[in-house]
Amino acid sequence: MIVRPSLETDAPALAAIYGHHVLTGLASFEEVPPTAEDMAGRRAAVVALGLPYLVAEEDGAVLGFAYAGAFRPRAAYRYTVEDSVYVSPDAIGKGVGRAVLSQVLAACEALGLRQVMAVIGDSGNAASIGLHQALGFEHAGVCKAVGFKHGRWVDTVWMQKSLNGGEARAPDAPGLALDGH
Repeated sequence: MIVRPSLETDAPALAAIYGHHVLTGLASFEEVPPTAEDMAGRRAAVVALGLPYLVAEEDGAVLGFAYAGAFRPRAAYRYTVEDSVYVSPDAIGKGVGRAVLSQVLAACEALGLRQVMAVIGDSGNAASIGLHQALGFEHAGVCKAVGFKHGRWVDTVWMQKSLNGGEARAPDAPGLALDGH
């Protein structure tokens, strides 16, 4: 397995993996799977900010992906990102999520970012919670019953990881170019 930067041509595989989780799980609160074109646009927006959008690949097949997106659009959030990680149902439990998310975190650290947030759908999502804990994330809170999907109320679990000393000192990098209102 290799981890590499995603390409525009990966959009169909990204859509297939993410679409599976949209339709069958609670990790995403989307209810309609995005198209390959939608995923290409989302990927392009992340890459345009200079953030990592990586895939894990084996024998030419994309097994999973992870990326860091802007946490919020306002400029004061320019040192904070939110991670996302999704693995093909055939590759779950094989270390794909850890491999690709580890490299996203390393890329965020190299960019001088300070905080990475994980907003995990479903407080029962032991796999994602465990992955984030294993990579040094700490619990930051739970928002109870904020989503309704698959006929039930769903929590979100917030986890956070500090990079580059976190809040211990002032930033020494410019951060993301954000100008949201």
